[in-house]
Order: sequence, then structure tokens, then C-alpha cells
Amino acid sequence: MAELDERQRQLKDAFTEARGYWSPMWDGLLALDPDFFAAYLEFSATPWRHGPLPPKIKELMYIAVDASTTHLYEPGLRIHIQNALRHGATKEEILEVYELAAVLGIHTLTVGIPALLSELKRAGTPLEQTALSPRQEALKQEFIDNRGYWTALWDDLLRLDSDFFAAYLQFSSVPWKSGTLEPKIKEFVYIAIDAATTHLYEPGIRIHIRNALQLGATPQEIIEVLELVSSIGVHSITVGVPALIDELARQEAKRTPRS
Repeated sequence: MAELDERQRQLKDAFTEARGYWSPMWDGLLALDPDFFAAYLEFSATPWRHGPLPPKIKELMYIAVDASTTHLYEPGLRIHIQNALRHGATKEEILEVYELAAVLGIHTLTVGIPALLSELKRAGTPLEQTALSPRQEALKQEFIDNRGYWTALWDDLLRLDSDFFAAYLQFSSVPWKSGTLEPKIKEFVYIAIDAATTHLYEPGIRIHIRNALQLGATPQEIIEVLELVSSIGVHSITVGVPALIDELARQEAKRTPRS
């Protein structure tokens, strides 16, 4: 890449000051389009300048969304692990973020089961809505004790397959039983992965916003989580620009005569 001019150096310094790091992934964009880089800097730095969450928690939100199964953006994940560790995060806290994010696959059930029940009703074979058995009532209470809430989204899964519900209960409860993050932050992780542009699971967003508010979160904290997560759109740039630069170099090499 060509040497940076004065404006580009100033933008690099401003990014490093506002975001607390620099990565070579930004070099290509800064060189090719300083105006867009400046606009992204302002966009991504706003919650860092004004948001109430401490830097470590901000970085954990980036880790949550980059590690989420709907995104899996390893370059960003590694950068934000480095940043989080520098801001005092422990390996246990980062692993807990992974464990919280790992439950995302359950949305296959919370979306799929209502569709199944609707189609059974349409076909004239609706499933009978029976009262919960004693075991099912016990599992429901255990979920409430472990996770701190209940939603009607779980009723049908509990009735249709109590064994699977019990397995999910144990799987999703581990970070709530042994984790180190405070409950409000756990709910922020769920908000982050549900609100990610690659998922946008509104029922979960609402549930976990409600839970976070009950745990003492402020509107400003929740808005900041959403603002931090909204920055993943720039991954079109951080993946696309290196590919563009590589292909431009490849084309240039083809045009350059060999001596």
C-alpha cells in the first residue's frame, strides 16, 4: 500500500484514539476511500465516546456477535478478544460469552414448532393442548429458577418433547449456574446475538430487553448494545476490500510483461 498522506494519518490516529486499537484490516479502506473511512469512524466511535458501558463490556458485545453462529466472523473475533483481554476481561468471561451465544440454535424450535402446530391445524389434525404433567411443571419451575423468566414460546416445546426441553434447560443453564458475568450482562449478550443483522430474531430481542430492564439495565445501556452490534455491516468492507486489492494486483501482474 502507498504511504499515507497527512489526512489519512490523522484519521488513523483518530480511530486509534476513539476505538483503542488499530488493525491492518483497516489499511486498505483508509488508502482507497478516506471519506468512507472517516464516516465509518464517526459511526462506530459514537457509542465509545458517549455510551455508558465500560470498554470491557463493549468488547464482549463485539465478541458475542462475531462468534454468533449466524455471523462467525473470525478476524473481528480475534481482534475483540485481544481488546477485551487488554481491558481486563478474563478467559472465563469470554468463554461464558461463547456459551451464552451457543444457545442460538434453539430458535429453530421456537420458530419451527409454531409453524408445525399451525400446519397441523390447517390439515385438520390439531395437537391437543393438554395440561402440563407433574414432570413438565417441575421442568418449567427449574427453568424459571435457573434462567429467571418464562415465556409462552417454551410451552409447546415442553409439551411436545419434555426430554428435549430438559436437555436444553441443562445446556442453556450452565453459564447461569457457574458463570462470572452479572445477569444483566448475560442478557445483553442475548440481545446482541438476537439483534445482529444476520439474525434479527425479534421475539428474543423483546424477551431479553424485558429481562435486562427487570435486572436494572437502563435504556441507554440497551441502545448502546444495539449501536455496537449495528457496526457489523462494515464487514462487507473488511472482507471485500482485501479481495478487491488482491484481484487488482492479480490483474496488474497479468498486464506487466515479464523480463
